[in-house]
Amino acid sequence: MSGHSKWAQIKHKKAATDAKKSKVFSKITQAISLSVREKGPSTDLNPTLRTLIEKAQAANIPKDTIERAIKKGADKEESLAEVIYEAYGPGGVALVIVGITDNNNRTFAEVRAILGEHNAKMAPGGALWAFEKHPDGSYTPTTTMEADETTQAQIDELVEFLSDHPDVREVYTNI
Repeated sequence: MSGHSKWAQIKHKKAATDAKKSKVFSKITQAISLSVREKGPSTDLNPTLRTLIEKAQAANIPKDTIERAIKKGADKEESLAEVIYEAYGPGGVALVIVGITDNNNRTFAEVRAILGEHNAKMAPGGALWAFEKHPDGSYTPTTTMEADETTQAQIDELVEFLSDHPDVREVYTNI
């Protein structure tokens, strides 16, 4: 009966679901900390914070974790910053990568390495023209382009790798 332990099977499934939860938790708590830093800890005066707290509660983030993220954002010594990187991917597809980081140089180098591995490159000041920014911080493409199946598959893979990075919050393309 070697290898037929029920706990061993549960352990592997639990590890996978915990990794997914951890990724979601860290992205939401970083966004909460950044929102508190920018507009203050009051949910009455900071609608973005209120929305993020509701999103955190929907994702079953514990209340003490949410409070810890708010305290971290109120702490002036901890420096989180929102970063926006522009890039061009395979087939000339424009990308806008939005993230939150405590070390811009490290995040820039890691994102550039991911782009290099997937036949894409950074384009500071070169891709944002193809997008329109909305008040909620999201981007929509103003000029779109068609992509064949192989280019679409390459872009999907690139977006997946970028989204797996802990500091990257959103990736927008003009496909």
